[in-house]
Amino acid sequence: MEDPIPFRPDGTLHILQESDTLRTIAVEIADTDSSRARGLMERTELPEDAGMLFLFEQEAPQSFWMANTPLALDIIFADADRRIVSMRKYTTPYSQEQVTSGVPAQYVLEVPAGYADRIGIIEGQRLAWTRNRE
Repeated sequence: MEDPIPFRPDGTLHILQESDTLRTIAVEIADTDSSRARGLMERTELPEDAGMLFLFEQEAPQSFWMANTPLALDIIFADADRRIVSMRKYTTPYSQEQVTSGVPAQYVLEVPAGYADRIGIIEGQRLAWTRNRE
């Protein structure tokens, strides 16, 4: 059996309700075509307070799929202002179905399935993040 792909945090993300921080998590940042295409594929584990943040160059309808992804995820879509505009919770591992934002989004956060419900993530909240220094 192969070792699991390790989580390597690139930054810190804050989920904001008004001006209050609801939760802070470590994130890997996917900001290239190849890192966005790979996403969390082949990952067999993800720490509870961790996720992957996808940065796109412009706001547009976003589409993901769970092929080669053994983890169920909550996928959180945010617009150019970093406001959460839609969520797709409890995605199906290995599914070939498209998981779409339904509305334009520029940023996408993937976290373990159930996380959004556990900490109370809702549309209208905002995301803010910083990158770790190299």
